[in-house]
Amino acid sequence: MIRAFVVDDEALAVDRLVRLLDRSGRVTIAGTATDPEEALGALGSAELDVLFLDVQMPGLTGFELLDRLDRDLPVIFTTAYDKYALEAFAVNSIDYLLKPVEPERLERALDKLERLAGQARPDVRELARAVAAQLSPSRRLERIASRSGERTTLLEVARITHFYSRYKLTFAVAGGHDHVIDYTLSDLEERLDRRRFVRIHRATIVNTAFVHELDAWVDGGVIVRLRDEKKTELSVARDRLRALKDQLGI
Repeated sequence: MIRAFVVDDEALAVDRLVRLLDRSGRVTIAGTATDPEEALGALGSAELDVLFLDVQMPGLTGFELLDRLDRDLPVIFTTAYDKYALEAFAVNSIDYLLKPVEPERLERALDKLERLAGQARPDVRELARAVAAQLSPSRRLERIASRSGERTTLLEVARITHFYSRYKLTFAVAGGHDHVIDYTLSDLEERLDRRRFVRIHRATIVNTAFVHELDAWVDGGVIVRLRDEKKTELSVARDRLRALKDQLGI
């Protein structure tokens, strides 16, 4: 069995990848972490065959974590960045998984890991630094797929009023309907147009084109009232209010 450790700042992304790895029947989960600083301590001594590592994390990116890790590990990166910017990892025997991770793509990555076991690998830190300079979240989502059974609905991002997470799922709201999607909110932050979308709460991203008004709430809080059929009200975290106001130009 392949011994794996998963690091991603989004608990939802960790849970989803762990489920996929468990279903593969090929992997034992040696540990997980949502805090990259805490992950450094655990990774120092854990017996591992592979590290699944998110690229973009607050405080410490995946590349910075590798720079500080005092050992060499096979790494499979997980990222919401455009796949073409990461081709260098594939051709240099370092694989990556584009979020949302697909089971078939995960199986190929595990196949590659087993095939390369025991072979000399390039310096993953050098590769990480080289490719980090090339990464750019310039490719923005224009449509998002929502799958329900055999049916797939394509949502125009510009028509989505907001995104939220609940019960370990992520929802896109459009036309008054909630649609389950595979992206985490962190994925969306990287791929959405930041001139239009802003994260106003740990569990909410809003499309500022639909913001109708801000209103004071209890205990000094603030709510956003949307310009939609339901006149949806969303809570704004205090530490994110300034970013929202800047986005709205107020």
